[in-house]
Amino acid sequence: MASSSDTWIKEYNEAVRLADDINGMISGKSSLPASGPETQRHASAIRRKITILGTRLDGLQSLLSRPTGKPLTEKELNRRKDMVLNLRSKANQMALAFSMYNIANRDSLLGPDIKPDAMSRTVDLDNSGLVGLQRQLMKDQDEGLEKLEETVISTKHIALAVGEELDLHTRLIGDLNHQVDVTDSRLQGVEKKLGIMNKRVNSGCSCMCMVLAVMGIVILLVVVYLLLKYL
Repeated sequence: MASSSDTWIKEYNEAVRLADDINGMISGKSSLPASGPETQRHASAIRRKITILGTRLDGLQSLLSRPTGKPLTEKELNRRKDMVLNLRSKANQMALAFSMYNIANRDSLLGPDIKPDAMSRTVDLDNSGLVGLQRQLMKDQDEGLEKLEETVISTKHIALAVGEELDLHTRLIGDLNHQVDVTDSRLQGVEKKLGIMNKRVNSGCSCMCMVLAVMGIVILLVVVYLLLKYL
């Protein structure tokens, strides 16, 4: 059976592979069209995997805060905390890159009429007006990012709830397996007892047959003796 330390390393390696997968999907997003069903499915898959990665990182951090099994040295514990911190930083960078990519393609996703409208807003503006317009655009982007953050947090909570539900089902299945093992062990014990009883019964029948055979021989000898004596 693997130790808790081996389990942590395995979970961390899976999180690293997931992060690499997300990074590859984000890099490959530029080869897709700006809009369409395929692009939407690809973006949804990236969001889902980013959420799963965040949940796994929370789980790894939780395991370090509540270690089980063989205790880790302080040096090893700090090393693993740094590993989680670095991977979380990478995950945050990928999430930000994904969000900024969506913002950069927002005009094409909303349609061709948005660009002319945005350009028309800069007509007849002096430097002060352009700065004010830029600040307004940055404010709009910040609000969009805040809404995106709320969506990510909500998705994360849903994922955590699903994870807790899966953990509960896993524990229930584990308890059921334990009960099945206990019942199987008891059945094996009963079968052994029945086997012993069966052997005893067979042995008793054999002894009884031997006794009856001896008695029959004795009776036969007595009859023969009486016949010889009186004939």
